[in-house]
Amino acid sequence: MCGIFGHYGAFLPSNLIGGLHQLEYRGYDSAGLAVINNGKLSLTKSVGKVAILESKSVGIEVGNLSPVGIAHTRWATHGVPSESNAHPHHSQDESIALVHNGIIDNYADLRAMLVNRGVKFYSQTDTEVIAKLIEYHYKVDLKSALLEIIPQLKGSYSLAVISENEPDRMVAFHNGCSLILGLMDNEYVIASDLAAIIEHTRDVVYLDCGEVIDISNGGYLITDLNNTPLIKQACRIEWDSEQASKSGYDHYLLKEIMEQGESVASTIRNRVDCENKVVSLRGLDTVVERLKSIDNIVLLGIGTSYYSCKLGEMYFEELTGKPCKAEMTPEFRLKKNTITDRTWVIAISQSGETYDTIHALNEAKAKGALATSIVNVVGSNISRIAEAGVYNQIGPEISVASTKAFSSQVLLLLLHAMYFNQVNGVSNSDQLFVELAKLPDLVKTTLEASDKCKDVASRFCDAQDIYYLGLKYSYPIALEGALKLKEISPNVHAEGLSAGELKHGFIAMIEEKRPTIAINPSDSVHSKTNNAIEQVKARSGKVIEIITDPASNSENSILVPQTHELIQPILCNIALQLFAYYCSVQNGFDVDRPRNLAKSVTVE
Repeated sequence: MCGIFGHYGAFLPSNLIGGLHQLEYRGYDSAGLAVINNGKLSLTKSVGKVAILESKSVGIEVGNLSPVGIAHTRWATHGVPSESNAHPHHSQDESIALVHNGIIDNYADLRAMLVNRGVKFYSQTDTEVIAKLIEYHYKVDLKSALLEIIPQLKGSYSLAVISENEPDRMVAFHNGCSLILGLMDNEYVIASDLAAIIEHTRDVVYLDCGEVIDISNGGYLITDLNNTPLIKQACRIEWDSEQASKSGYDHYLLKEIMEQGESVASTIRNRVDCENKVVSLRGLDTVVERLKSIDNIVLLGIGTSYYSCKLGEMYFEELTGKPCKAEMTPEFRLKKNTITDRTWVIAISQSGETYDTIHALNEAKAKGALATSIVNVVGSNISRIAEAGVYNQIGPEISVASTKAFSSQVLLLLLHAMYFNQVNGVSNSDQLFVELAKLPDLVKTTLEASDKCKDVASRFCDAQDIYYLGLKYSYPIALEGALKLKEISPNVHAEGLSAGELKHGFIAMIEEKRPTIAINPSDSVHSKTNNAIEQVKARSGKVIEIITDPASNSENSILVPQTHELIQPILCNIALQLFAYYCSVQNGFDVDRPRNLAKSVTVE
């Protein structure tokens, strides 16, 4: 959840600040950087925004800098946000500096051991333990000291370290939290995320668990923990820095909502032949034979990805007749399950770095399941763990609150169910193909309701409690809609529920000052949803409706196009994304960096 950035070559401290700005969207509470200036290690830290660190670092001299620098954005796990807890952390003699992402599970034992040996600590963090361990084992070689301490560290983490005693060297290690090397001419950057690299280069190397990067003398070497050199192929990133910018929008969130016409088209492109009624998921071609022997499907996700799984569960059962279960990955890891070698497990994660999803997927693989993935970030951990998989191909999603990734995930799960049918000789509905062909244009029409969403939001943004009501395919959208509002409007309590739940407790909460958003397209459960709406109104509850029937349009309704019942949730959800966005903006919140949240949850 923290962000690591390192630069080797001819650089200024402003390069490190620039990298941190690109990592801000991951979520953080403090920031810092370390350089070697006039032969001495120099650290600068601050609590709050990177802009504060930037103002503090203006005075750093640039005439005698060594070619290495590391920087960090911290999302607090061990210890409150403070300058002493901010990274980089340093050794007791202040000659070694280190940045770290992840958690060291046994840090308390290691700290106690070091304290007994006379080592002094200044912070509450687990990270400082690593710096002090390296110093304790350091003789003349930074990498050797790192290799010596790694067996003592338990947990998932990545780190980068520099020393004033070796001012032309930066060493980094990946053990479960993403770390990427960017390649330039005699210069290199390392980062937790592609967003911090793409302004410098589109040529990258993804590290795998247990791999060390040693950058020095104008070159780099990647080895395993036995110090055996490894040959790693560089990858070319397809998207560029323009795609990672706001492109004139006030916020990344609004930009990404408004991009969904193209992102949906990109998700479908080259995968759906609507004329010949064929679905092609080339990322699954290598596991076609196994798909013919599958008895049940399990979908793994957490947060927004879990709600896409809830829709996927219904898609598989509706279209294929096979049992399917959406599993929230932290819960999946804590209970017994019935995974076998005839189970298809699909892990869904925008970043491909979600901690619990990584471990759940590994557990499923260990039990012999067919393990595949749906991720957006090429080369991410989950994409490498999976036996096969499909990429969203929607470009970077920068805002913490996921929008276009959710639409793409839902669509890809529908295509997975259709592909499964196709592989097993079962025909898919012609009407589904007809409506899939129209979907990008239907999304664009939905986005044209932006002004109406803003207008409705202006009347209800002061509400302290909002309930989201849906049934069948609209139920996961109620859950996701409520989550989106909670994420970016932390003053609002929002809760999603099934329309069928209303009489079983929730109806006691209905009153005039607590509005209800009802997702009510003209679908197979339209009359049942109407009944729930009438029960809300009978108790003086105000109702906002997401509808598809123009005849029902009113001041507090948002009209979206009518489409196939399985596809309709995508359009209804876009209207809810816009509603949440305008509520948050009108209440003055930073929608791209919500309070206490991080884009990628990479720790337990």
